[in-house]
Amino acid sequence: MSRISPHDHLGSGEVSRRGLLKTAGGLTAALALGSTALASTATTADAAPATFTHPGMLHNAGDINRAKVRVAAGDDPWLSGWNKLVANSHSQSTWTNRATATIIRGGTGENYGLLYNDIAAAYQNALRWKVGGTAANGDCAVRILNAWANTLTSVTGNADRFLAAGIYGWEFCQAAELMRGYAGFDLAKFQQMMVNVFYPLNNQFLTGHNDACITNYWANWDLCNMASIMAIGILTDNAAKYDQAVNYFKTGAGNGSIQHAVPFLYSNVDGYDLGQWQESGRDQGHTVMGMGQMGAICEMAWNQGDDLYSYDSRRFFKAAQYVAKYNLGQDVPYTTYTWGSGQNCAQNSQTVIGSGSRGQIRPVWAMLHFHYNRRIYLDDPYISQMYYNLVAPEGGGGDYGTNSGGFDQLGFGTLMYAK
Repeated sequence: MSRISPHDHLGSGEVSRRGLLKTAGGLTAALALGSTALASTATTADAAPATFTHPGMLHNAGDINRAKVRVAAGDDPWLSGWNKLVANSHSQSTWTNRATATIIRGGTGENYGLLYNDIAAAYQNALRWKVGGTAANGDCAVRILNAWANTLTSVTGNADRFLAAGIYGWEFCQAAELMRGYAGFDLAKFQQMMVNVFYPLNNQFLTGHNDACITNYWANWDLCNMASIMAIGILTDNAAKYDQAVNYFKTGAGNGSIQHAVPFLYSNVDGYDLGQWQESGRDQGHTVMGMGQMGAICEMAWNQGDDLYSYDSRRFFKAAQYVAKYNLGQDVPYTTYTWGSGQNCAQNSQTVIGSGSRGQIRPVWAMLHFHYNRRIYLDDPYISQMYYNLVAPEGGGGDYGTNSGGFDQLGFGTLMYAK
């Protein structure tokens, strides 16, 4: 077993998915890659699309159509995923929003549960409208989105306000993207809220890291803010914001960029290449959370023509295999992780992998399994075991407890990603 340098890159032969789509000719290539949506094009392979694809975040038109057809036909596993959605209290068209002007996460007066519960309800009702066609659910999703767009003016609290702005920023955009064009949805007002309330905090964190040492904050802090900026860029057709997120993923200074999030690689461990996750020495709850945050970034980029899933010799795939293997109860190699904390970069080290929350169930694995195994046909034994043995069929917010951790990902991957 050899440890590979974190500075190993793909060679000059790396081709972006958008470049492939453009070169091969738009729709033909898109269909060959398993998408029923028109491929977007760009003047360069590493720039934002000249025209954004909508819907084009966690779900494209093909995903939605497949779920609609399969559920209507009563086919599993889609039907099982649909039944999980319909059974969730957040997906009911009678949900009453609790929009408020100021959301606080961290410190005195915390009330951020109001927001993450309403986001889950907006997303789940939007899914029921898109897949099941029930207008009552579409109307409910729009009521939630409009209420918050007309009410929310600030997200605040201690440093945790940056987590709130990141996680709930990208999640909120998913519901809005699904309801784009729905009668009565004030998309412009919602876009304004995302740009004025969420983006400034997202940008402030990635550029200043709350005035702390660049390595002080765990990977998830960067990742959720990157995801929010990417989602806002897609929602508002803003190329600069989209590119900001993609570029940070590739070369950002903080722990969310791909080489910092996966600092050590291991070759041929029981026949598979693995990658140690940045938070692996901390605990497994946050580590598995990272699979969902980075997965969301990769899926959104994929639907806009960028293959971040495979970037840097599939570095994220190796990390997901590593995380899944350890959370299945198996052994993985671990290299001492050292970082600087606080404002003065005081040195800290983790010498062993963190066992806290080992085996925790979060609905993050369907997205990864159905991409790596079914879209691009890779052998993913550990990811697939996590999904099939422990998670399937995936639920969403409200199915994994009432605390915020159960809402760090939107879920319902069985319904929306099974292939």
